Amino acid sequence: MNQDAVQKVLDSAKLEGRSSLAPEEARTLAEAYGIPIPKEGVAQTPDEAMQIAAQIGFPIVMKIVSKDILHKSDAGGVVTDIENEEELRQAYEQITSAAKAFDASASIEGVQIQQQVSGDTEVIVGAVTDPVFGKLVAFGLGGVLVEVMQDVTFRLAPTSEEKAEEMLGEINGAQILNGVRGKPPVNKTAIQSLIANVSRLVSDHPEISELD
Repeated sequence: MNQDAVQKVLDSAKLEGRSSLAPEEARTLAEAYGIPIPKEGVAQTPDEAMQIAAQIGFPIVMKIVSKDILHKSDAGGVVTDIENEEELRQAYEQITSAAKAFDASASIEGVQIQQQVSGDTEVIVGAVTDPVFGKLVAFGLGGVLVEVMQDVTFRLAPTSEEKAEEMLGEINGAQILNGVRGKPPVNKTAIQSLIANVSRLVSDHPEISELD
């Protein structure tokens, strides 16, 4: 764990009066704590976006980058399943136009070009700050399921991989993780490690109020 690298990023954000991190700053935090994330880059023009996509490889996801727009989907700032240059250029225009329409005063730093990761089961790992218990790490089924079903379990941070294993069995949809109707089971060991590393990150750096 590289605590110094994380603290440098957090101190810089606090000095600038920011309450959220840019994609490259979030990547630094993730890499410092062994948290795997997709390949990515930030572009300021469609041509730059195409250069990054060529390095990553299609399909890709594109997301607006703005410190003023945290919930990107609500602003129309996310496009997935982009397969070629034509779709990329259309998505770039669509995302930036939607962001400006959502908040004309928003500062737009660029568009994030991200590797699209495929899989049969999406999960969420995150952390929150509870006014009573302090730092909590969360695990549940991801995507729209986490908002609709709220099938999430929590542990005090930091937590161990052994405790993380218990979390995987506590959600109502635990059987989904084992694979259903021909779908393969998830890599539980990788998820347990991810939960533990996220919990250590927020425990070591209490300035982080929430992440997912």
